[in-house]
Amino acid sequence: MPEYQPIDISKWCNAPASTIGAEKKLAAGRESFRGLPFLIGKDGGAADSDCLVAPHLAGKSVKIELKVQARRLIFAHLLLETKLAEGGSLGDKVADYVIQLSDGRKVKETIRERFEIAAFPGFPNGTPGLPFRGLPDTNAVRHPRYEGKWSDAGRRQIEAAQSAARFFYLWAWTNPDHTKTIESIEIIPCGPKFVIGGITAGLADEHPFARDARRPAKITLKSKEAAEKPFNVDVSVDRGDATYTHPLPLATNDEFLKGPYAWGQKQNEKSSPAYVEISAVPSATVTVKQGDEEVGKVKWGDVVQNGKAETESVRIETIDPGKNWVNVRILDEETGSPVPCRVHFRSPEGVPYQPYGHHNQVNSNNGTWHIDVGGDVRLGQITYAYIDGTCQGWLPRGDVIVDISRGFEYEPLRAKVRVEAGQRDLTLRIKRWTNMNRQGWYSGDSHVHFLSPTGAHLESAAEDLNVTNVLQSQWGSLFTDTENFTGEPSVSRNGRHIVYVSQENRQHFMGHMILWGLKKPVTPWCSDGLGEAELAGPMETTLSYWADEAHAQGGWVVQPHFPNPNGEAAALIATGRLDGIEMIRQSAFNHIEWYRYLNCGYRLPLVGGTDKMGNDVPVGLYRTYAKLPDGQPFNYENWCKSVAAGRTFLSGGPLIGMQVEGKEVGDTLAIKGPGTVRVEAWSESIFPIHRLQIVQDGRVVAETISKKGSRRLTISEDIKITGHTWLAARSGGPDYYGNNHVDVWSRGVFAHTSPVYVACGGEWSMFDPDTARYMLTMIEGDMTYIREMSVLHNHGNVTHHHGGAGHIAYLEKPFIEARETLNKRIKKLGIKL
Repeated sequence: MPEYQPIDISKWCNAPASTIGAEKKLAAGRESFRGLPFLIGKDGGAADSDCLVAPHLAGKSVKIELKVQARRLIFAHLLLETKLAEGGSLGDKVADYVIQLSDGRKVKETIRERFEIAAFPGFPNGTPGLPFRGLPDTNAVRHPRYEGKWSDAGRRQIEAAQSAARFFYLWAWTNPDHTKTIESIEIIPCGPKFVIGGITAGLADEHPFARDARRPAKITLKSKEAAEKPFNVDVSVDRGDATYTHPLPLATNDEFLKGPYAWGQKQNEKSSPAYVEISAVPSATVTVKQGDEEVGKVKWGDVVQNGKAETESVRIETIDPGKNWVNVRILDEETGSPVPCRVHFRSPEGVPYQPYGHHNQVNSNNGTWHIDVGGDVRLGQITYAYIDGTCQGWLPRGDVIVDISRGFEYEPLRAKVRVEAGQRDLTLRIKRWTNMNRQGWYSGDSHVHFLSPTGAHLESAAEDLNVTNVLQSQWGSLFTDTENFTGEPSVSRNGRHIVYVSQENRQHFMGHMILWGLKKPVTPWCSDGLGEAELAGPMETTLSYWADEAHAQGGWVVQPHFPNPNGEAAALIATGRLDGIEMIRQSAFNHIEWYRYLNCGYRLPLVGGTDKMGNDVPVGLYRTYAKLPDGQPFNYENWCKSVAAGRTFLSGGPLIGMQVEGKEVGDTLAIKGPGTVRVEAWSESIFPIHRLQIVQDGRVVAETISKKGSRRLTISEDIKITGHTWLAARSGGPDYYGNNHVDVWSRGVFAHTSPVYVACGGEWSMFDPDTARYMLTMIEGDMTYIREMSVLHNHGNVTHHHGGAGHIAYLEKPFIEARETLNKRIKKLGIKL
């Protein structure tokens, strides 16, 4: 027997479908409302046939013969008029439904407006509210997960839209004695116009509308071929609701808990295993699809009753141990106080239970460019919540997998803890293993986009980051962080965290430029067309002019993601306009380019930053540690000055230090002549490191290796000096490259110091003819681009922002200056290229 049986009431229908509004497109025949079958009028009836029962047209009560034995009757009905929007009273009587049972009893149910029935919502003519005892005739509608209309882009983050009445509202009447036959129902109208579209008999021992809150269920595809396919699994429920489906971790809990080799966890890209959360009645059918192909169907009641249900192709099992609303505190082990940090909680099966106000999955596990929501970050499989040291929300009963991090100076906590039935509080502790601030080192992210200053304060505190540079910029027709620019630092109350909103000025060909510490904007922010400036926009200025304007304000200039786009970098370096260069990836090319310029005698401090543009990279994943001189207070200006002085190292996890005969990074060691110098270096990390290397003039001249990976490596070596040189230390994976984070760019886990410069028998100076030729060629190429390829206003009716005539000459001037500066240097050295 079916659980629900639609009743044919066509004999009593006296109104066409257009009665509820021609735009509703109701048709006679079989319909499904919230997964329940209904018969609207006569099956196969004509489009204009009467398919509704309208008592107001009958002019009297309508008695419908039923002769059905059922536990419930579900009515699809609709109020056609209302006075609520005009200030009318609530709960006005609409009708009496008098049900006749086979034992002679009559059960009268009073139908009231906004209780059992309602009119279509809408202003000013509709009722402002849903019925208290009824539901719209549709389930919630999930938004398309991967595509859709532009106007729905933001709504897709919501996941689903609330159900709305398409034609009717549904109300369920419960038979007081389901062993007795329901003989008939008499519809007695009491004033307002209304219609009944259909009546369905509920035969199952269940309430027809899902009342149980959603519960997690595991989806396993039995076919290895299906399981190995890229993730594309969807679950739907006819008599209830199902969330988006998400992959579960592939690694076991023991493997995960052994300790982080990087933050986060590699994303499971496969279709199985996965999980979904479901709210449904027992008779509901759960359908699993992979792409457009149906994999299998099971009854939700079988899953709940037996713990699982399966077909030849798929298994669905409940993984709901129960849950408690828990107040969590994360304490600093040293101070005993709540400490800002990044947290992740999940069940042993891998279902996330994140703090309330945060997301289990960021943007449904999709890409996040320009969308930072909720103080969250997703690293591969794991979504973390940024908290101030306290949070609350649901946690599963029993074992809970905990993953807590706070920058590179705290031991990450990966552990299994217990939440017992009735438990409402959980306290965890994390331990600082080193304190770089006490040693004079302060960390900063050179390069962050789209965060508000308030959000940047929360996230940087949780990452134990001292300085966060949020950069306003232009992206075609989009301008970001305009409203956040103040021209001054925003300092936390404890003074340990600084957020400064400044700028990244950008050109697609010449390159990008970070301007720190601006007091007023340097405009235009971007130039020379897409993808930075506006479509077909002109080349209005150069990076050199931007640098000059920033320096005139007392600001600092850093070349981001050095050297790309590799246009104006050579000219900037030749003229001394850069205060540092930034690495946002551990690639061979950016090392080669930096070493090249160092070998040609240019002092270029190293800067670390993330170029964060979404929830898929944490603030400070790459960071700049800058050492302040003894006794100098920590503030934004002093931090920037230390960066410009070269007292820096870049960290993507490891902490690193180096001394050359007692001199530290950024210093110049003067020796009388060739010989050897003693180099002491160390690297220590919460992640395993395999190599610590000493680099001289771009070549590795000494190293310490740990094949299995170590928390600490040291090196002490005498390095031969034959002339002016530079030395730096770096540490990283098995081949220096090799260990990667699971952020959006899979950045390498490494650290690199700025150089110690060794002056051998005079003032430090280095020159490399190949680099000089390279720079002159780049400068020539840039001028060629300006003359032959750049987009310009050529129609003679433009006054440029610089206010002068001869725009091409204006653009070329910094490059001519760079060429002349480099040629003078070559001539002074007496070198022929």
